[in-house]
Amino acid sequence: MKTKLSLLSAAVLSATLTLTSITAQASIPLAVNGEAIPSLAPMLQKTTPAVVAVAVSGTHVSKQKLPDAFRYFFGPNAPREQVQERPFRGLGSGVIIDAEEGYIVTNNHVIDGADNILIGLHDGREVEAKLIGADPESDIALIQIKADNLTALKRADSDKLQVGDFAVAIGNPFGLGQTVTSGIVSAMGRSGLGIEMLENFIQTDAAINSGNSGGALVNLNGDLIGINTAIVAPGGGNVGIGFAIPANMVNNLVDQILEHGEVRRGVLGVLGQDLTRELAKGFGINTQHGGFINEVMPDSAAAKAGIKVGDVITSVNGRNIKSFQELRAKVATMGAGSKVEFGLIRDGDKKVVTAVLGKSTQTAEAESGALHPMLKGAKLENSKNTGVILTDIAQGSPAAASGLVKGDIIVGVNRKKINDLNSLKSVLKDQKGSVALKIKRDNTRIYLILR
Repeated sequence: MKTKLSLLSAAVLSATLTLTSITAQASIPLAVNGEAIPSLAPMLQKTTPAVVAVAVSGTHVSKQKLPDAFRYFFGPNAPREQVQERPFRGLGSGVIIDAEEGYIVTNNHVIDGADNILIGLHDGREVEAKLIGADPESDIALIQIKADNLTALKRADSDKLQVGDFAVAIGNPFGLGQTVTSGIVSAMGRSGLGIEMLENFIQTDAAINSGNSGGALVNLNGDLIGINTAIVAPGGGNVGIGFAIPANMVNNLVDQILEHGEVRRGVLGVLGQDLTRELAKGFGINTQHGGFINEVMPDSAAAKAGIKVGDVITSVNGRNIKSFQELRAKVATMGAGSKVEFGLIRDGDKKVVTAVLGKSTQTAEAESGALHPMLKGAKLENSKNTGVILTDIAQGSPAAASGLVKGDIIVGVNRKKINDLNSLKSVLKDQKGSVALKIKRDNTRIYLILR
């Protein structure tokens, strides 16, 4: 175990030494001509314990189609593909957002595919974590540990950030241990970078390097303003262009994961593009920021709210947006059923409309039994302890016909342990035909066969 965790142990030790150094310096009053020298040390003493090291391990499985010549020599029963398994390890960062419950936010790409997640706390403790839920499209994951005396970061309103605000990045670059860098907010609403499916980044020149992923971007009060996630590094190192997922976007996703065990993405029901100078001139619009609406889907949230083709959406809940990509990211990270105000320009006039976001087809499929035909009609959520609980069963549904009842907790599938919705989806996606569900019902364990 010690050999396996040597990198993480070194990182935690380095982080402890760093804090000791900061504490020692902060305890000595420094002044020039009687004036105290400004320092970030007092703020960092409060915030750095909330940023953790994340060490992961697992196995990458790759499949390669074998050439027809192979089957010619070894007969028609020869395998059609070769499966290779390669173990991997990785290091990243995370941020404690709830000290009592032990919830930690990190990037999805840090923990994606991991079989084991180990957290290195600032005080040197190492604690195993479990995955609560993740959203690959926005690159956010929520994990949980059980430990006492944790420190959590307060989350700021990232919509109030302005270019020029000071920003401090905290993380574990290159496995060296906790490192702090500072800079400013260089830009807001960055998108179109091709880094993630949903992009609405804070850009900063605070140095962010490999291993900082999942770490904290904080303001001078020590409040969380973003989760560090990516860099532009043509030469492989920091060039002063880093990106963080805004805290408000993180809040929306975490709330959905905690409530439903997954992200239930909201849908407005429009297609569009960024407002260009040519479009603005052609439509007589005195702005170059916003999302131009090319198409409104029938019976969508947008249609019901009165949004029309040719409208330019310029704000979401009173906050200005720069592009259609930013509009898309904001809407997609809000939950289905959210009531949202959109500011728009139509024929030169400013209007405000309110829409109730619809439900994505992916969410609808998950709810209607896309996991398995005989689960249709069952409402699934993460159990408080472990497993997936059936919070409701539709009368006359396939799930009811299978013998499932409200309150059942799925703890296994075909002898594989189920911890949460993600593991249930992972196991069932490769299963064909009948599957055996291990169910915890009251104080007993039973097996139900889904055919």
